[in-house]
Amino acid sequence: MEDALKRALGTEELRPTGHLGSICTSLGRSYDTDRGRVFVKSNCEGQARRMFLREMASLEAILKTQTVRVPKPIKVVELPGDNTVLVMAHVEMKSLHRHSALLGTQLADLHLHNQQLREKMKKEGSPVGKGQGQMEVQFVDQFSFHTVTCCGYLPQLVLVLQVKNWRSGWVSFFARERIQPQIHPIERSSGDREARELWAQLQLKILSFFCGVEIIPSLLHGDLWGGNLAEDDSGLIIFGPSSFYSH
Repeated sequence: MEDALKRALGTEELRPTGHLGSICTSLGRSYDTDRGRVFVKSNCEGQARRMFLREMASLEAILKTQTVRVPKPIKVVELPGDNTVLVMAHVEMKSLHRHSALLGTQLADLHLHNQQLREKMKKEGSPVGKGQGQMEVQFVDQFSFHTVTCCGYLPQLVLVLQVKNWRSGWVSFFARERIQPQIHPIERSSGDREARELWAQLQLKILSFFCGVEIIPSLLHGDLWGGNLAEDDSGLIIFGPSSFYSH
């Protein structure tokens, strides 16, 4: 694996450092290269490439906001033996403790970032963007993401690459892309007709719960729990995201 990874990264040196560790569904290890230390997540499951590509897209989206630190993604590489790896810049992380107070502040900055872009856009008369892969961060006026993201192996959004899945309203987005996908598996696995019937009734009323409320899209981490939080000497770090624009 290491020879193939060295070629893929175009580095002359690739030396493992530290120990091989388990990270949720994957394995992780740091390597010293002639271009600096990197961290490599590896996985041999069939859906690993999809999962890593989407994690990379999520990391890039959060990184562009410059609000919360995340490991900088470098490359997704398919290696011999059905092994796929996600290569990131190495960060010397430890358990979140000293910088825990930053969590609320920096997450608020992340969640308000898109709203602040809108205010800036209004002042400068800039065009509205959909946030689909631009190098610069633009205001996003709809709810979704430019690729399906994953929580573990599980996809979080369905067919969001199609324009029709960018929702102009949060209620519609949350109902169709969040609650509805949970109802179908419940009905299939348990035959719970009551859940389907109650959901049908709720769909008729859900819009009325949010009358007169303006909901602006926010970029979310999507899988934020204690296992995806850490710190180093300079501050808070979050990782393992499965981002999307919601609220």
